[in-house]
Amino acid sequence: MNLETILFFVFAITSAVSSVLMITRRNAVISALFLILNFAGLAGLYLLLNAQFIAVAQVIVYAGAIMVLFLFVIMLLRPENEKKFLEANRAVKIFAMVIAGLIFVQLAYLIFFSHPSLSPKAEISASVKAGTIEEIGRQLFTNYVLPFEAAGFLLLAATIGAIVLAKRPSKPFAGSKM
Repeated sequence: MNLETILFFVFAITSAVSSVLMITRRNAVISALFLILNFAGLAGLYLLLNAQFIAVAQVIVYAGAIMVLFLFVIMLLRPENEKKFLEANRAVKIFAMVIAGLIFVQLAYLIFFSHPSLSPKAEISASVKAGTIEEIGRQLFTNYVLPFEAAGFLLLAATIGAIVLAKRPSKPFAGSKM
């Protein structure tokens, strides 16, 4: 076994175990921490697939910004009320278990009975190059410069709008004649 195969198994097992632990924990904050571990495992898998930009975006955007937002929302919503909903509605809980079982059976079928092609194709080398940050930057600033700039102006307008909406009217100074 080579290092790439060993790393694949480490990242895959980390992602699978952390995802199961995430949905089985009763404490929402602990579940969010297992979700961060899952994001890190997925970022490692993306690196093994030579998708460096997606791996970096996975860590920065999801494990960083989105998880902070999730933790704030979890702490503000008081998740104790959700337990009462599931205890009162046994049918919803049983339906969710049936759907989870069906998905598990489908995944097991795909893993054990599918036959992926064993011969690598010529597109593999092109896909390795397409996932690099250099190639994504080249595409953004050559072929997609107009949509890239339009998205930048939309984000700038949204930021200015948020600042204007959040700004409170200023109180006059004690010595001013307003």
